[in-house]
Amino acid sequence: MSIWSHIKKFDWILFGSMIALVIFGLVSIWSSSSSQFTSSDYGNIYKQLLFFAVSLLAMVGVSFIDNRTIRENPALMMVFYFLCIILLVGVFFFTPEIKGIRSWYKIGFISFDPIEPTKLILVLILAKYFSKRHIELYSLKHIFFSGLYVALPAILIFLHPELGSVAILLMIWISILFISGIRLRHFLLLVLAFIVTVAIGWNVALKDYQKNRLISFIAPQEDPLGKGWNQNQSKISIGSGGLFGTGVGKGTQTQYGFLPEPHTDFIFSAIAEEMGFLGVFLLLGFFMLLYYRILKIALNAKSNFCRLFASGIAVSIFSQMFINIGMNLGILPVIGIPLPLVSYGGSNLLFNFIALGILQNMSITEA
Repeated sequence: MSIWSHIKKFDWILFGSMIALVIFGLVSIWSSSSSQFTSSDYGNIYKQLLFFAVSLLAMVGVSFIDNRTIRENPALMMVFYFLCIILLVGVFFFTPEIKGIRSWYKIGFISFDPIEPTKLILVLILAKYFSKRHIELYSLKHIFFSGLYVALPAILIFLHPELGSVAILLMIWISILFISGIRLRHFLLLVLAFIVTVAIGWNVALKDYQKNRLISFIAPQEDPLGKGWNQNQSKISIGSGGLFGTGVGKGTQTQYGFLPEPHTDFIFSAIAEEMGFLGVFLLLGFFMLLYYRILKIALNAKSNFCRLFASGIAVSIFSQMFINIGMNLGILPVIGIPLPLVSYGGSNLLFNFIALGILQNMSITEA
């Protein structure tokens, strides 16, 4: 099959919604790069364009790999899984400390976040595990063993510390359990275990700054110039956008440095300020279109593996979007989750595109 004949079989609505979301991000990153506060530093937009080009090539390349080759090679999945574990351990020894946290490998001017490939590999492994055992979920051991796959990277990520990414991994695991057919009493046991873990974590494992983030979420008005600053400025940005926005490059919160991290954590607020309600409506519309096409692939899939993988990717992207927007609106604590396909960052963009490349192959082979 020629490259062009293969590409013509793409799910073009899925592809178009992906590209539209990336364009939203590029416009907003360009705007924040040209702000008065940063003195027009366009380094971020140039790097994001490079990340986009590489991610697009990776997506097209991966779409040529038959998903049956992936699902019939569990040993290969485990190799990548343990490679991710090694990278997560290496973070403690080989990465620079930024704002008191070690999270990203630095390779020249590029940063690499090992959490992003870990999410993708876990979705693959869980999809493979439950596609073979979904009729045996009456046995609690399968929930336990699948949980071990999640627990090892989750513990390492928690120690980085990255609470938001741990939450994403847990959401992926629980969603795939539900789709596979978990029993209600088993689910209630998981809820009980989660409550106990949170109680122990608050008293034993959480650092002071992590507790402060949660406290500032509950009562930001208690310290509006300190702990509550980020979310208060975020809500001001969203409110000032109105119906049509202030115009790209004209948002006072974004352009004068009041809005923190307008190209990453708070890019949604930057878009809301400069593009207004209509811009946010379009942004969320493209996200909904993306989810619709991913779930359509899941519903049309002939194999359990493809159905579970597509569902896991939908949950991964949706949970990131939900947490990021919740942070911006002040209904969730600030835990450093980017807006997928929109926020600045090469690792998140690359591995989301790779996941969507696998889905493109599934839309072709499973149709």
